[in-house]
Amino acid sequence: MPASVGYLVIDTVDPAALTPFWCGLLEVEIATTIGDGQFVVLSPAKGGLTIGFQRVPEAKAGKNRLHLDLIVGDLENATAEIEGLGGRWLEPGNTRELEGFRWRIMADPEGNEFDIDVLPPS
Repeated sequence: MPASVGYLVIDTVDPAALTPFWCGLLEVEIATTIGDGQFVVLSPAKGGLTIGFQRVPEAKAGKNRLHLDLIVGDLENATAEIEGLGGRWLEPGNTRELEGFRWRIMADPEGNEFDIDVLPPS
């Protein structure tokens, strides 16, 4: 049975409080809210991925086993924008690099990790 990816869902204790961060970062809007705010789905991001949020009773604990890598043009500007939206750089001063790829590990306001990446010149 072939399957296709429908959504990437992020657990959160408060979808309504977290969605403004992701809407601002990805320049998308809320597409739909389901179950009195139990689920919030954003409009598709550049690249076609649709992100949703699911209310859960517990706060995040431990490292994510899955994370987003967001491609940006400039790490400094992207870091400043993320921090301005309420996110944070998890390892300030540590920009990682491997074979021309450069990235920083970031977190949204609830601590969900994601990376911002600059691709190597082609």
